[in-house]
Amino acid sequence: MVVPLLQELASGQAPTLVPLSVEQYHEMLRRGIIVEGAPIELIDGLLVRKDRSTRGGNPMAVGPWHILTIKRLETRLDEQIAASDCHTRNQAPVTIPLVSEPEPDISLAKGQPEAYRTRHPWPADLLAAMEVSDSSLNFDRTTKLRLYASAGIAVYWIVNLPDSQIEVYESPLPAEGRYAERTIYHRSQSIPLILTTTTKIEIAVDDVLPASADPPAPKT
Repeated sequence: MVVPLLQELASGQAPTLVPLSVEQYHEMLRRGIIVEGAPIELIDGLLVRKDRSTRGGNPMAVGPWHILTIKRLETRLDEQIAASDCHTRNQAPVTIPLVSEPEPDISLAKGQPEAYRTRHPWPADLLAAMEVSDSSLNFDRTTKLRLYASAGIAVYWIVNLPDSQIEVYESPLPAEGRYAERTIYHRSQSIPLILTTTTKIEIAVDDVLPASADPPAPKT
């Protein structure tokens, strides 16, 4: 029986992989080996296709609920932070040396966009990273959570579409790759988000989650 390489790796029967560095990943983009804007992230040195699909739908497609929710979240954040020295970034890279460059669905970065003319934000530049999760829910709760916590990103949101709730993770423990605090917010509740020691905003869950509890069924 032929055993796929990934199974051999998982069982410890194959040599270890050699991860790509962020620098090598950027060189592949510059040379056109990877098309700029392709739905790919560098995670732990591996090229991973971003899963933005509707649960049960075509895994290669972007789900309409995913797009709608990102837009609703971005709009509400932009309204709240208009007078603050920070800005939202939509599916934009965050460089986590040395072997990761994820692209959160929404990130909240310190300063103005011009501050990142020559580089992508680093973990210390972020106030929060946010993922809209449908079929990607398990990956966002495990691999993405570990990655963001290990990098010390202070706040991580999972907009959980299947369960119609928003999961907020705070107080990262980088050495353990996890967050010490987890709070679940439901409809009719609001989520506080600290921008500075003197500035706090609140985002209503109902303003982020689409009106229907269930995403539209994928067409067959």
